[in-house]
Amino acid sequence: MTELPMPIVTANWLAAHRHEVVVADVRWYLDGRSGREEFERGHIPHAIFADLETALTGEAGGTRGRHPLPTPEHFAAAMSALGIGDGTRVVAYDDTGGMTAARLVWMLRVLGEQAAVLDGGIAAWSGPLVTDVPVPNPQTFTARPWPADAIVDADAAGQLASRSDSAVLDARSNERYRGDIEPIDARAGHIPGARNAPWAANIDPSTGRFLSREQLRAHYAAIGVEGDIEIVASCGSGVSACHDLIALELAGLGGPLGGRLFVASWSGWAADGSRPVATGSVP
Repeated sequence: MTELPMPIVTANWLAAHRHEVVVADVRWYLDGRSGREEFERGHIPHAIFADLETALTGEAGGTRGRHPLPTPEHFAAAMSALGIGDGTRVVAYDDTGGMTAARLVWMLRVLGEQAAVLDGGIAAWSGPLVTDVPVPNPQTFTARPWPADAIVDADAAGQLASRSDSAVLDARSNERYRGDIEPIDARAGHIPGARNAPWAANIDPSTGRFLSREQLRAHYAAIGVEGDIEIVASCGSGVSACHDLIALELAGLGGPLGGRLFVASWSGWAADGSRPVATGSVP
């Protein structure tokens, strides 16, 4: 069996190896549109739908944020039901540049599983799309604790944002980072000291695919991220931050998985009125 390239694969690779992997459609929209409905309108053949809200998220609210990690048991049951077992190789896609697909890929990879984002998403797939909804063949996915060295809490995120030998990267848009707008969470702004690294800047707008390694390194160097600096990725709720982690890994920064994830991210930070908030374009 051909080795799965990680953390991204091309559409050509997937076309040649589609029957060796489980293909997961992870479409989800911040504006409330239904990812499942888009899946049913047309998806890559044999793909299963992985629902961000039910399969990849635990009990939300308050300082836990909007998309906390599910319990290991919940995640294992969800993966098993989707036909993803121990050792199953997974290629995930969406139609937003990998913004939500990266979340599933990150969750699987921190548990030691093989998973990759389809570079360019569904738009890169040149084959036909189908509307039939496959019935997954249940597998056994063993529940494993989320590795402590892959995640940080709010206290650690705040401390690391203030240090010169580490960087907390905020993957939200410039406008939300600056605090110009906040359509979702309790307060506007960013974690004091966090640097803005919008996930969309990892993508070449002309192709919808990840920038090259050299381009990504230059992009992150401009933010002050280079060398062996310790990296934490944050965003609105711990979803698009995973895109930054994929990009950082591609750039060869932040260690084997690009850094660590602040799971609660801004939604959890902003919900705690005792935590300070910064606004404007300066960290």
